[in-house]
Amino acid sequence: MAILAEGAEGLRSIPALLRRNAEEHGADPAYREKEYGIWQSWTWAETEEEIESLALGLLDLGVGPGDFVAVIGHNRPCLYWAMVAVQMLGAVPVPLYQDAAADETEYVLVHCGARFVIAADQEQVDKVIEVQAACPQFEEMIYLDPKGLRKYDHTHLRAYRDVQETGRRLRGELGAELARRRAMPGYDDICVMLYTSGTTGKPKGVMLSNRNIIETAKASAGFDHLQVGEEVLAYLPMAWVGDFIFSIGQAYWAGFCVNCPESPETMMTDLREIAPSYYFAPPRVFETQLTQIMIRMEDASALKRRLFRHFMAVARRVGPRILDGKPVSVPDRLHYRLGEVLVYGPLKNTLGLSRVRVGYTAGEAIGPEIFDFYRALGINLKQLYGQTEASVFITQQPDGEVRSDTVGVPSPGVEIRIAENGEVFYRSPGVFVEYYKNAQSTRDTKDAEGWVATGDAGFIEEESGHLRIIDRAKDVGAMADGALFAPKYVENKLKFYPNILEAVVMGAGRDRCVAFINIDLTAVGNWAERYTIAYASYQELAGHPSVLDMIQGHVEEVNASVAQDDMLSGCQVHRFLVLHKELDADDGELTRTRKVRRKIIGEKFADLVEALYGGAESVYTETEVTYEDGRKGRIKATLTIRDARVVPVTRGRMAAE
Repeated sequence: MAILAEGAEGLRSIPALLRRNAEEHGADPAYREKEYGIWQSWTWAETEEEIESLALGLLDLGVGPGDFVAVIGHNRPCLYWAMVAVQMLGAVPVPLYQDAAADETEYVLVHCGARFVIAADQEQVDKVIEVQAACPQFEEMIYLDPKGLRKYDHTHLRAYRDVQETGRRLRGELGAELARRRAMPGYDDICVMLYTSGTTGKPKGVMLSNRNIIETAKASAGFDHLQVGEEVLAYLPMAWVGDFIFSIGQAYWAGFCVNCPESPETMMTDLREIAPSYYFAPPRVFETQLTQIMIRMEDASALKRRLFRHFMAVARRVGPRILDGKPVSVPDRLHYRLGEVLVYGPLKNTLGLSRVRVGYTAGEAIGPEIFDFYRALGINLKQLYGQTEASVFITQQPDGEVRSDTVGVPSPGVEIRIAENGEVFYRSPGVFVEYYKNAQSTRDTKDAEGWVATGDAGFIEEESGHLRIIDRAKDVGAMADGALFAPKYVENKLKFYPNILEAVVMGAGRDRCVAFINIDLTAVGNWAERYTIAYASYQELAGHPSVLDMIQGHVEEVNASVAQDDMLSGCQVHRFLVLHKELDADDGELTRTRKVRRKIIGEKFADLVEALYGGAESVYTETEVTYEDGRKGRIKATLTIRDARVVPVTRGRMAAE
């Protein structure tokens, strides 16, 4: 692993990359933001001035080297600038999830000891004020949007623009100190602290250095030939490592433009307007988009439905081959081009993906059917495998070697090995420095030679060198008869159906698998309207016999598919129920990145698990829920349990060791 001692090409920090971009690409767009329906743009030269002015204002407030500064809010250029301004002063930015509850916000602020908070709006300000008493180290909060804050106590509350204006006024007085601070960061100094999603416990603060971020950005940008002129849409949580590496690491290394949508509600419209050339989305986004497509097609005319089905059959057969540059017959190529005019092109334009040159998905496994659907349209969607502790990139899929069942080859500079128990280990220039205030977890995760335990089980294919991930190592187990149990494999197949939003499969140590299902309210509600099925709530719709019949059909189709896999045929779902509520991060059932917390779900719904395995035909339950305003309540329901048809398999098949 060749690493330049003085940093990649002598650039040792994000502020150093900013200086280079302002000098070499000063007139090129660096950021865009949509506000009140209008796109505003800042060049790299203008961006540097904005960031320097804020840094000078923060310097006047007393932000010092080593301080932690929390940043909370939706994606905004000003908040990205805040993180870089903090870095200019030798301090460490700590982005938080904007939808985190007050107690989650309190945990991070107390754990990192943030003296300063930069918040987007009144909602985030209120959360910090609510937990302020538990944060004795807290000194000042800076807000971006003044709406609703006029009558607040401003003793320790300041407007972002006022801090910037103070910085501009004091440039002559503080400029020399800022220049000194800006030159201080070393390549192994901390660049950012990002908190893990906390699937199994309290989130851990991952310390990533300038070396981690810049070397990873350099290698990954080179892998996909990212350069000035690329367009990305920054809409994923700023607290997530993926957003940091795409919207700051790679953006500053390659010098491309970061576009911030007006709001989560307008994201799809803004995506179509920007039409990014480089795009990332977790599987949930691609699943939701596909659900919307299928809903629209069900409401389309008979002619449009026939055209869609016909040309999608052509696309599935030849689209990926054309995308990979493989031989395709002239008639098939012409047929595909006609489909591009009539179906694929308009569909990609509607999705905002008409200009995507490189697209990625990661975070969890994506269903093969969903992945193949997008590639059939001619979208160069690829999978990567990564972690916060790796500065994202562990593996990537090279062009021409993209498959739905692997996550690619090791990213440049990354080494991978598989332990005897099947767990994946890696080391690279992107490996994190440590977990903040958690030396034991650091030792448990990273050994003295720099090898990091991923917690995932997988293997490397001998012929291709591609890594295949089976599931989380802690989730992979054995059925009572020794057959392999890998729940995510089945769950992804279930979620391919637009009507199924989430699935949780259980079966480790048991004689059979059972499942919880969440319906997709939009998709199933649309279906119910077409068949004149009346309902008044999610709970009522989820328990309707016709909905249960439909879900049972999906489960049985998945069982037939799973039965074809010798290794995982024992994972067929024998019994299932449709939950009376959506799994929710506010209720602790999902992480903020929408990952299932299996242990918590198993404990919280233990009565439902017992009923599934006990042979009951229905079960009464009461569940505590959290409403949008933070209030708690309880919902009561009697859930129907269904038996699903399974395909008999031979017990001589491969079993888990």
